[in-house]
Amino acid sequence: MLERLKAIEADYAALEASLASPEVLGDQRKLKEASRRYKQQTPLVECIRRYRDALDTVEAAKELLQDAQGAEREQLQQELDSATESIGSLEEELKVLLLPPDPNDGKNIIVEIRGAEGGEEANLFARDLFDMYNAYAVRNGWSVEVLSLDTSPMGGINQATMVMKGDSVWTKLRFEGGPHRVQRVPVTESQGRIHTSSATVLVLPEAEEVDVQIDEKDLQIDVYRASGPGGQGVNTTDSAVRITHKPTGLVVAMQDERSQLQNRLRAMTVLRARLLKLREDEQAEKMSAERRAQVGKGGRGEKIRTYNFKENRITDHRIGFTLYQLQNVLAGDLDPVIDALTAQYQIEQLAHASSV
Repeated sequence: MLERLKAIEADYAALEASLASPEVLGDQRKLKEASRRYKQQTPLVECIRRYRDALDTVEAAKELLQDAQGAEREQLQQELDSATESIGSLEEELKVLLLPPDPNDGKNIIVEIRGAEGGEEANLFARDLFDMYNAYAVRNGWSVEVLSLDTSPMGGINQATMVMKGDSVWTKLRFEGGPHRVQRVPVTESQGRIHTSSATVLVLPEAEEVDVQIDEKDLQIDVYRASGPGGQGVNTTDSAVRITHKPTGLVVAMQDERSQLQNRLRAMTVLRARLLKLREDEQAEKMSAERRAQVGKGGRGEKIRTYNFKENRITDHRIGFTLYQLQNVLAGDLDPVIDALTAQYQIEQLAHASSV
């Protein structure tokens, strides 16, 4: 165990030194990857150092206790007990930090939100989710770029696509994908009856060109005149772009920007992310059920979460987690839910690691 920790520290030191090397500094791709790995490994190395310090304290205290007496002995015993307790908690922390990192950690994400079952009420709920994730991004200091936004007549959202950028966006929001269900009295309901509607959320790690190679020959690119509200020039030129990836049949359309080039770049960003997700899904299907690092047993066809307004309740069905702070969550205080999902994920990873 200690030899493995020493090797990790040595690799970390070499990585830290490489960040100042001309070879890495002169290559933006290498610099970005090295910086990502450095940030990813820092919590582990800091924990290793605290663990090593605690071991040294225990060893020194035991040695000094042999000749100590009176008050000095009592003080040394307290130090020994405290350090011993720290070692236990640090070993548990190390077990989690030593788990294989998610290959998408540190990446930006693309979030797609759509109104699903429930007509206009579903679209209004999609707007609530859109606002919730934006508020959560503000709390975490992330940046958000809306790639496309198709609003409904009452101010809801038919479909929205945005890029969220930050070191921990994937780590925190990777479990948000799936159908979200709302139970409340819609503004369109005159009898005061509670309706059940839903919206879907898709979370994709942003893929760079190095992650997904796309052959231009595999693309069918169509341009057309944008529809719907827009500024001068949006609806009068062929600025909208639809890209079809012929081998997979995936289609991405963008029309919010005035420039055809901007819409094409945005569409390619989303297409790369969807192709990366498709590849990861195919790899996961080849793995046994025991090896899939999934939270809970929820499948895609299930509602992953319910938002009940009458009870001020939010329930995540994958892990059986319930919180009676719905309004706080919708205002962006998602951490209690995120933390519960992350804890369950780590428990399952640890269980898998111990069984291998």
